[in-house]
Parts: sequence; structure tokens; C-alpha cells
Amino acid sequence: MPLKPSKIGLSSRQAAWEVLKVVAAGAYADIALDRVMERFDFDVVDRSFVMEIAYGAIRYRYTLDCWIDSFGKIPSTKQPPNLRWLLHIGLYQLLLMDRIPSSAAVDTTVELAKRSNLSRLAPVVNGVLRSALRAKDAGTGIPLPASPPACLAQKHSLPLWFAEELISWVGVERSETTAKASNQVPPLDLRVNKLRISPTSLQKRFELAGIECIHIDGCPYGLQVISGRGDLREWPGYKEGFWCVQDRAAQWVSPLLKPNSGDRILDACSAPGGKATHLVELMDDKGELWAVDRSKDRLKLVAANAERLGCNCLNVLEADASSLIAMKPEWRGSFQGILLDAPCSGLGTLARHPDARWRMTPAKVSELVALQFKLFERLLPLLSKGGRLVYSTCTIHPEENERQIKRILALHPELKLEQEKQLWPDISRPGDGFYAATLESC
Repeated sequence: MPLKPSKIGLSSRQAAWEVLKVVAAGAYADIALDRVMERFDFDVVDRSFVMEIAYGAIRYRYTLDCWIDSFGKIPSTKQPPNLRWLLHIGLYQLLLMDRIPSSAAVDTTVELAKRSNLSRLAPVVNGVLRSALRAKDAGTGIPLPASPPACLAQKHSLPLWFAEELISWVGVERSETTAKASNQVPPLDLRVNKLRISPTSLQKRFELAGIECIHIDGCPYGLQVISGRGDLREWPGYKEGFWCVQDRAAQWVSPLLKPNSGDRILDACSAPGGKATHLVELMDDKGELWAVDRSKDRLKLVAANAERLGCNCLNVLEADASSLIAMKPEWRGSFQGILLDAPCSGLGTLARHPDARWRMTPAKVSELVALQFKLFERLLPLLSKGGRLVYSTCTIHPEENERQIKRILALHPELKLEQEKQLWPDISRPGDGFYAATLESC
């Protein structure tokens, strides 16, 4: 049950702590946040505060652990889990939220310990936080490792294996930039539904509602939200299907297929459907698009999004994309365009998904590389002669991207690489890290 706060802001911090516990138990961060919010009656400001602390503490898990290791008597990973996550809540506010008074960060965290089953450890919480505060105020911080990968991992809260890989791919200097970008809070990007409204007209409607947007360079139908509050579903044009939320990097992918009105298109791993509905918009809702996914629940999202956006030529099919040729033999060679937005490690979206870095391992990457190859091989027979296949991921791992395409091209001389591009997370350019290759069947 939520605590009855005796101090302002105690409930919001308790909620953030609960999110960390739920994520530690295996839930995805966004699902954990929604689950916890159902138990609290927060306004928009409090909800934003909870999300900022929870997502920030999850994102900076390893860095915060290093601070616990420096000032606690017991290493972070051997602390009682709930104590570890509570210390993360306090340390994140102390070290990474300038607008929070230090006294408020310490006092509320200690109070949460007292009101929970950690009451006997409240002095430990107080001691660790005050030691960290003294080090911060003195400008000493905690020592950084001499090893470049270990230093990168500690500074930017990355798994050590990923820090090592990142440096091997782009060098120390570029890896620093990528790591910083992976910790930035991402902007809110929208894609305007060109079937129903123009970006300029939607922007004017937003202005009347006090929502400020700017056009996104390189995205003809993209708007970045600069300011705006409240439930997005209550914003102008949402119910009418005038727009949807989609990162600018994801908006770059569907146009690579160059779909025409009347084309037959397959989106093989479609859910939640952002790229599928984008393809329909580019086709002027004329033709036939099949959105395939093996998750029945996630396909419901595709169908709901398609209905709201008025994508009438979109059809959904619950199926494993690797089995389509066996399931639908009549589909052989029948698609002018295939989008394989492949399951991937998601290492380009760490800013957007704060827990993703802690879920991935080198072994899982290897499994994904094998799955991506299998999907490609099974989908290729469905492509018509002269058709295009776009292979895309939201990762920056070369094995899943350019090296994967190199392996595929070596086995398929009938394919021509039309173009490929890797977008990297960058502090000077908002947007996720994405890769896409366009292949043409000769």
C-alpha cells in the first residue's frame, strides 16, 4: 500500500522505488512504471517526477553501484536488493538531479527506509548518502579506473562487455560521445498522418492548445514536441488519427522501401505497427499491406493503431515470420516490398529504454544474429523479382548490421545492395541509433 507521506514528495519517491523493485523482478521499465502508477493518485507533475527518478536510477544503475561500493561497508551487489534500489533513488537525486535540494534527497530516502522493513538500516542509508554528498561537494567524486573500457562503463553506466565492444568499434573518443547520447532523455517525436492532415496544419492546432512543436530535419512528416503536458491521448488530433508517436530514426526506415500506390508489401515483424502504418500512408492507403507478428497481444496494438490512423489496406496476421513460406506458399514471389525490422539487441535505443542495457549479453546478441539470418533466409522467397527488401534494426552492433548484410550478400548474388546506413546515438543529433540496408532482387 502507498505510504501516507509526512513530508512533501515522499509518495513520489516511494513510487520510483517501487518501479526499481518491479524492474529488478524482471518487468520492462515502461510496464513497471504503468503498473506502479495504478496504485497512486498522482497529477501530471508528480508522474513526470516519478518517471525521471525511476528511469534515471535504472539507467545509471552501474554508476550508482560504484558509489555504493566506495562508501558502503558491503559491495552493492551483496546488499539486500531493496536497500540497493533505495540507495539508488537517493544517490540519483544527489548526484544527477541539480534541482533537488541535497537535504530533501537525503531526508526522504532515510524516511522511506524508516517506514519500510528497512528501518533498522536507516542509519546505513543516511551514512552512505551523506558520505557521497561530502565527496560531491568536495569535488573529489569517486576514483575512475585506469582501463578505458572500465572507465567508460563507470562514467556512463554501461555493462563492461558493451563498453569494451563500443571502444573496439569506434575508438575511445567516439565511444564517449555515443555513451553520453545513450543517457540523454530522448525528445518526444511525432509522425503526422499525411492521409489526414499536413504537419503545418497540425502544428497550428497544437499551438492553440499550448503545445509547441518544431519540424524535424530529414523527416517530412515529423514534429518534435518542445513543450506540452497532459495525457497524449487528449492532445488535439490524436483520436482523429492525425498523428502517432514515432522516433525520428524510425521514421527514416519505411521510405527506404519506396512503396507505390497499389503495391503489395509485407512488414514481417510488425508490432507495434509504427512502420506498417507509415508504409500505408506512403502508399496513400492504396494496395495491400500485411503486418505479421507472432504475438497476438502485440498484433492488437497494430490493428488498433491502423484503425485510429485510417489505414484501411493494412491486414494483420498472427504468425512466425520464419514460417510464412510454409504457411502461405501462394505468397512466394508476390511482394514488391518486404520490411524486415528484425528482432535485435536494441543497443541504439538505450536512451529510450533505460533497462535495455542490463538485459542484453554477448550470448543473447549471438542468438539474435542467428535469428535475424534465419528470418531473412525464410522471407527472401516471398520477394518478387525486381522487388526491394529493407533490413533494419535499432542497434549499433556490427554483427547484427553491416556484417550481417555482408554475410547475406555473399550467399545471394541475385541481390544488389542499393544502400545502407548506420545512425549512431549522438549528443548533437537527437534520435535513436538505427541501421538499415536496402536490397534489390535482380
